[in-house]
Amino acid sequence: MLEDKLKALGYSLPEPAKPAFEYVPVVVHQGIAYVSGQLPKVDGETQLGGKVGAEVTLEQAEEAARICILQGLACLVDALGSSANIERIIKVNGYVASAPGFNDQPKVLNAASSLLVDALGEAGRHARAAVGVAELPRNAPVEIEMIAAVKTS
Repeated sequence: MLEDKLKALGYSLPEPAKPAFEYVPVVVHQGIAYVSGQLPKVDGETQLGGKVGAEVTLEQAEEAARICILQGLACLVDALGSSANIERIIKVNGYVASAPGFNDQPKVLNAASSLLVDALGEAGRHARAAVGVAELPRNAPVEIEMIAAVKTS
């Protein structure tokens, strides 16, 4: 069970984030769940602000990525009713607010990818994009969205 694996790794699923604007956290359509972009929020507040490679260190950005993926998993479990309904993670898209010259976006996203694999095993392996961007909402250093296959039986 996902929650047990996370606990063994020293993590837990947070309360699912509530949207501040006109969208839903997860859309499930024809056996695929699309999880909206998640910011590194704890208790509803973005914990860290700034650009990676300037105000935010690589290590801080990696932890922010872990928080984002945990938020995404929390929203996914909430939408599906149980973590047992996650068949596999298909794709993760990560956006890193990057200072000029910062090009370690894959390292930042690897923290989230590793957590998914550690928690879900082979079902956590996924395709991925790691993109550097100029700005993210709420001055967050990282935002992550994902696509998951849903068990249909």
